[in-house]
Amino acid sequence: MTSPIPVPPDAPTSGGTPSRARPPVGEFVFAGICAALGVYTIVGAGFIRVPPGSASVLGPRVFPYAVGALLLVASLVVIGQVLRGHRGTPDDGEDIDPDAPTDWLTVAKLVVCFSTQLVLIESAGWPVAVAVLFAGAAWSLGAKRWWVALAAGAGLGLVTQLVFGAWLGLSLPAGPLLDWIPIFHG
Repeated sequence: MTSPIPVPPDAPTSGGTPSRARPPVGEFVFAGICAALGVYTIVGAGFIRVPPGSASVLGPRVFPYAVGALLLVASLVVIGQVLRGHRGTPDDGEDIDPDAPTDWLTVAKLVVCFSTQLVLIESAGWPVAVAVLFAGAAWSLGAKRWWVALAAGAGLGLVTQLVFGAWLGLSLPAGPLLDWIPIFHG
């Protein structure tokens, strides 16, 4: 006597035979978007202007080429694995309620925080914009002590301003509060 074909408990059946599983469209779409971003990054890296007479062995194109190539290769591997039948399994350990409604007020607060980031970078400078974004996002997500988030955001903004502006030589707008300090300019 032969044993029956094992059927997953959630697979619909018709006439005693298991039906075909739906194709993993979401996984293909995600991998395709990642592949497109990889190609876009590689093509965009080719348009980065390299200063003439640059003494650096590693120019400004190396990192974008590496990231784009890694993204493209990883997405092609994922597409190949999905075509071979390997699919990601959902995580059972998530502490979420899939039936809970979306909190649109929180979404709106986060959109406002990110929108103010766009305005504040040029007018108030990078450190102030990061502090407002960090504190606003923490408040939107339910932080009890917003002033701690504001202080952490200010510290994060100042550190990134120093790292990118002073040590890497990249230009982030310092803003009127820090414009007079030379170390904050790239």
